[in-house]
Amino acid sequence: MNAQTQPLPTVFDVQRIRADFPLLSRTVHDKPLIYFDNANTSQKPESVIAAVDNHYREHNANVSRAVHLLGEEATAAYEGARDKLARFINATSRNELVLTSGTTQAMNLVAYSYALPRLKAGDAILTTVMEHHANIVPWQLVAARSGATVKAAPINERGELIVEKYIEMLTPEVKLACVTHVSNVLGTVNPVREIARECRKRGIPLLVDGSQAVPHRPVDVQALGCDFYALTGHKMLGPTGTGALWARKEHLDAMPPFFGGGEMIREVRFDGTTFAEPPHKFEAGTPNIAGFVGLGAAIDYYDSIGFDAIHAWEHQLLAYATERLREIPGLRLFGEAQEKEPVISFLIEGAQATDLATLLDLQGVAVRSGHHCAHPLMQFYNVPATLRASFAFYNTREEIDAFVTALLKVRKLLM
Repeated sequence: MNAQTQPLPTVFDVQRIRADFPLLSRTVHDKPLIYFDNANTSQKPESVIAAVDNHYREHNANVSRAVHLLGEEATAAYEGARDKLARFINATSRNELVLTSGTTQAMNLVAYSYALPRLKAGDAILTTVMEHHANIVPWQLVAARSGATVKAAPINERGELIVEKYIEMLTPEVKLACVTHVSNVLGTVNPVREIARECRKRGIPLLVDGSQAVPHRPVDVQALGCDFYALTGHKMLGPTGTGALWARKEHLDAMPPFFGGGEMIREVRFDGTTFAEPPHKFEAGTPNIAGFVGLGAAIDYYDSIGFDAIHAWEHQLLAYATERLREIPGLRLFGEAQEKEPVISFLIEGAQATDLATLLDLQGVAVRSGHHCAHPLMQFYNVPATLRASFAFYNTREEIDAFVTALLKVRKLLM
């Protein structure tokens, strides 16, 4: 059954689900682990770990290069992951999906293969203040080489994109528009369909950073109406070093390769090389085969639960955690958008984010402190860093209670 149509269980059995994740049962500093750093990377279910292990034990071979049985098995599993990903985001065709090491590589592929050949002095790329560095720095690099500029649409104090301002900034010199689907710091869900509609009216292609969206909600790239969609596997239960770029076929057909080498060619001659058809012309060298086998297993795991159930449980956790954190004196929340995914950033008056995170770790609580690869957003709020608690469907209300208790304890130590 498709993840988008999976029925919501009468009772969400989070304890049964937690049993599927080996790392959640370990202790840290003699305390039960409370893992609230899911926006950084998710934990992996046993089925994903087993899929990677089984690949190396039973099917290890390179892909697309051998006619022996192991090579055929490895190729089938690797390309099978592409098929699963294409269905997972409702791509029109598997050939629209370039397998990458993650969102950062996907963004750079668009920057150097799509944007750079089209940019000239006076052109612009539009992004937003809330973006991850991966949706800022590649554009700055190609802008510097082409004479173009990078513009950033503003947000309000609640951490919401000022959509009318973003649309106003879609001026004729903008050759590419970019936006995160879900902010990794604030949890804000941006109105991608509306933005894509306005971009289409102006003939401006839209790239969406989907790293923080795909772990929490069904994504339909056809319905969204964007031109490029980048995602990362390790945030959605899969192994590190996996991800993808979805792009409209006409863009992939027109884009030159970014990397050169084996497997992205049709024929190499010293008087000229011809390249494979998309997506393979963008996939030079030996890929992370076992990683994508694991990512395929991660998608199967999502399908077994369903996003209706995941979304409902995670939003219960978000509402409960927000309510509990408001009880803590001197705590300031960052990002209170009307539509959010389960990410909470905050500070406590008089305490440094790193000190809080260090002391929480001693209580068994794993949270992220720092700028979260979002310096411009920190500058907007005039803070050097925040503390971020990010939840997944395998977290519990009891963990939130223990987290708040630990936070009150370390707050006293720092006051």
